[in-house]
Amino acid sequence: MPIPTPRRVLTAACAAVGALVLGLGTAPAQATAPLNYVALGDSYSAASGVLPVDLTSPLCLRSTANYPHAIAARTAARLTDVTCGAAQTKDFTEAQYPGVAPQADAVTAGTDLVTLTIGGNDNGTFINAITACGTAGILSGGQGSPCEDRYGTSFDDEIDAHTYPALKSALRGIRAKAPQARVAVLGYPWITPATADPSCFVRLPVATGDVPYLHALQAHLNAVVRRAAEETGAVYVDFAEVSAGHDACQAVGTRWIEPLLFGQNVVPVHPNALGERRMAEHTLSALGLG
Repeated sequence: MPIPTPRRVLTAACAAVGALVLGLGTAPAQATAPLNYVALGDSYSAASGVLPVDLTSPLCLRSTANYPHAIAARTAARLTDVTCGAAQTKDFTEAQYPGVAPQADAVTAGTDLVTLTIGGNDNGTFINAITACGTAGILSGGQGSPCEDRYGTSFDDEIDAHTYPALKSALRGIRAKAPQARVAVLGYPWITPATADPSCFVRLPVATGDVPYLHALQAHLNAVVRRAAEETGAVYVDFAEVSAGHDACQAVGTRWIEPLLFGQNVVPVHPNALGERRMAEHTLSALGLG
């Protein structure tokens, strides 16, 4: 058999490379399909009080500037936003208002990503604690810890007894409907600073000693949300560190949460537009998206 000359070897190699390049050039491009993204949750997800309002569901006080819209814009996801102000975990499987379907109805086997913030309205935790501590703070002139003295661990006890099992059940239901989806459960950004701050009383009329009491209550709720998320295979997005120093007692442009008094949102003690953007950014980072 004749031995190939160097010229013949080079010619054959060039032909093979040319065929490979031609083949690659004519291969059909594989486009990446956009994420099917479903946003669930309460007013912290809906951005209640932030403009512009989503007029497709006026009862829900949902904003088109909420963190789900920010996430969808950064990822080019196909967003189905069913977040709704005042939602509780039960509203994932029950109609919250006439004409407002259960939120979990939006989740299907084809869902790729689910985000949610939920649990703060179960048992009236947020509204009851803010109302009780605000009333006690005004009556005490901002002195002492009248709210903690009166209510003690009652709010925490309700979270453990009712909110935790409700959260776990709701997350299991989502996982059953969309077993392949990534589920991200966002914690609540800080409403109050960690330590007593007398200057906060003007914006959030809570007695000085009750400021850390409310902070600890929120920390407990977030810990329960984290536990339920981790036990059901969801990702917990933790805001404990990144939202520190951005509570409702801070100045405009720094705070993520609007205060009870002299705030800029029509719905107080809720995230403002800056807070929603920051929640979106931290969630994208936690999920490795965008």
